[in-house]
Parts: sequence; C-alpha cells; structure tokens
Amino acid sequence: MDPMSCARTRPDLYISADVETDGPIPGAYSLLAFGLAAVGRYDGARFERWQPREHTFYRELRPISDRYQQDALDVNGLDRERLRREGADPATAIRDAAKWVEMLSDGHRPVLVAYPVAFDWAFLYWYFETFAPGGSPFGHSSCLDIRTQYQTLAGTVFDLSGKATMPPFLQPATAHTHNALDDAVEQGELFANLLEWATRQRNATARGNGEESMPSWLAPHSAVIA
Repeated sequence: MDPMSCARTRPDLYISADVETDGPIPGAYSLLAFGLAAVGRYDGARFERWQPREHTFYRELRPISDRYQQDALDVNGLDRERLRREGADPATAIRDAAKWVEMLSDGHRPVLVAYPVAFDWAFLYWYFETFAPGGSPFGHSSCLDIRTQYQTLAGTVFDLSGKATMPPFLQPATAHTHNALDDAVEQGELFANLLEWATRQRNATARGNGEESMPSWLAPHSAVIA
C-alpha cells in the first residue's frame, strides 16, 4: 500500500446502534425509537474501549405513516398513540443524531455496528438520507455485523453463530430489554468483547511467528486468527 495512503488512514470509531420499529421496512413503516452507544476507537493495533454509557444518544420518534404491525409493537412495548402526541419530530431527531455522530467521530471514521446490522442499518440509513441535510454520517457502507464478526473468528456456520451459542467470556453484562438504548449498549459490549478477543488472538499469533504487533494496514501479510 502507498505510504501516503497509510498516513491518511483514520482510526475507526465504533458506534453500536439498535432500533425499535412498527414494521419490517422503512418508509412504509416507522422508526419508533433508536439508541446509539459509542463503543471505542481502534487504530488497527490497539483497541481503546470506552465505558458503555459514556457517550450515548436516544430518541423516541413520532410515526411517519399509519401502517404498523401489531406483533412488532408487542415485542418493543412502544405505544404508537403516545408517540403521535409526545414523540420527537423525526427530522429534528435525525439531524441531532447526525450532528452527534459527526462531533464524536472527529478525526475518526465512524462505523456503525449492530446485531443484525441489516435491519438496524436499513432504518437508520433511510432516515438519515431522508431527514439529515448531509445524509448518513456513516456514508453508504460504514457498518459491521456483530454476528458475522463472531462467525468469522470462531469458524462456525451461521446457525451456530447466534448470541446463545457464543462462549460465556464473550457475553455482555447488560440485559437485552428491547429498549433501544439498553440494547445498543448490550450489543456494543458484545462487539467490544469480540474485538478484544480478535486482538489477543492476532497478537498471540504474531508473537508465535516472531513478529511485532502492528496496524493491520501495515502488516506484510494477514495474521491467521485461530
């Protein structure tokens, strides 16, 4: 890689996200609540883990359509009628969230992490692109899926890569409550546990090969993580 490109590489800032909705797709259905929790920063060699509730953002939103699925509401426990009266204006809440991400990630690449990222990303990306003047602060693709991260590290098949199958040392301390902020914190803890595990494995492999630990974009070859 060009040394100048290496010099311009930003460290990642990981932000865990969780959404609660009243249906399966954005636009036709509404984002009712979302939580963001900054997990920490990583420069390719060292992961600096942040306290799980040190930097967070949470909003409950007014629905944008009349369509909803009752089973979704049964899961998250949110009251659409209350949110019609008391929920934040979606445009204002999303603009505030975009500013929060941009301010917090100054000098870093903000990367959204979620479990599963496909669902949370779909709603947040649609809302950012619809309501935030600058669009998504994560761009169109800066996201990571926590389940995929575990499957890659553990070498398992998809059916054996859920949270229930992960070893105890990876499990988060925070309970899964279906409150978007609680769940963002919980998933952020899981992501941080996985990243620390990966870093330990990589460093152990490097030491076994007589190599110095170094940022991944400078390494002469990819280390194999057992």
